[in-house]
Amino acid sequence: MSSLRIAGAVSASGEPLEVLARDGRIVETVTETAAETGAGDAPVPDVLDADGAIAVPGLIDLQVNGASGWDLTDTPERLWDVAEVLGRFGVTAFAPTVITSAPAAREAALATFRAGPPPGFRGAVPLGVHYEGPMIAPGRKGAHPARWLAAPSAGLVAGWSRADGVLMATIAPELPGALEVIAALVARGVIVSLGHTEATTAQVLAAVAAGARLVTHLGNAMPPLLAREPGLVGAALGGDVLVAGVIADGVHHDPLSLRTAWRALAPGRFLAVTDTTAALGQPDGPYRLGDQDVIVADGAVRLASGTLAGSAASLSQCLRTLRDQARASLAEAVAACTATPARVVGDRSRGTLEVGARADVTLLDPQTLDPVATIVAGRVIHDARSGQG
Repeated sequence: MSSLRIAGAVSASGEPLEVLARDGRIVETVTETAAETGAGDAPVPDVLDADGAIAVPGLIDLQVNGASGWDLTDTPERLWDVAEVLGRFGVTAFAPTVITSAPAAREAALATFRAGPPPGFRGAVPLGVHYEGPMIAPGRKGAHPARWLAAPSAGLVAGWSRADGVLMATIAPELPGALEVIAALVARGVIVSLGHTEATTAQVLAAVAAGARLVTHLGNAMPPLLAREPGLVGAALGGDVLVAGVIADGVHHDPLSLRTAWRALAPGRFLAVTDTTAALGQPDGPYRLGDQDVIVADGAVRLASGTLAGSAASLSQCLRTLRDQARASLAEAVAACTATPARVVGDRSRGTLEVGARADVTLLDPQTLDPVATIVAGRVIHDARSGQG
């Protein structure tokens, strides 16, 4: 049996924390004194000295377009390469995201996911593919290419199911036929998120009644909240059903709007996402988003027109932004990157350090919140101090 003891860490609340993992699961959360003695005849664990780092559940990012120069719409066959890179950024699980594109890109991403990891893989675990589009509003397409937009139909989503690897779909609910498609996808276990939309409040509520439960990048690619027409933003902030994905990168939201969303949604309905792209971990310069060129400059990713096109942020950067701009406590900000996404995907084994959970752990520098080490299923896949991963 493989076992690992994470020693010398502290929790997000500042208390001393020791975690013992065996065969990919957390079997004990103990004090340092208790950990020294071991547990009966159990094998002596390997020890990872956290050296005062903050131990949190493995970070989960439900909107990842790419990383390290690879775009998952343009080169969907690089999904597992992106997964390995994400481990360097503290991510232990994620939703590979394919934006509006030719059907072949969606099919290739799904086939790559279903084929499973290559031999020797050490990275974040993809939870299923997120199709962001093509059933979105032309007037709110953002960085999505207009030529690949499509109307909702049973034929378009044939074969889209959780069992077949489709985790999530972003849909504009006002499009003709959208409500029927939403209900069909929900029945197949797909999480339906509302986004890139012109929907009225009534249309949003109809989609919620059909089973939609998520918002894609709140406040971006949708109408603003108005006093007599709150729309999707108002339905999320003022309602009690929708969980809102928020790109907390310091670019997509003014600090005041971020703080407003945090106060309305946290805890529990604020889902921190990066919407990160091929630019993650790369210097400023030109990259791809689907079949389009984008430019990264000063931390922002944009089309030539100036339209924001995803981000270059990591989830640990979003943690810092929530702490510094939304004025969230570290423990609450961590939950928005761990417990909340785990609950959204219905996986009780993730997003917690409780006994019995998956041994997915991220160690963070207590000052910068940069990832120090990443552990997936009790296996160290990245350690910045030793250069591993």
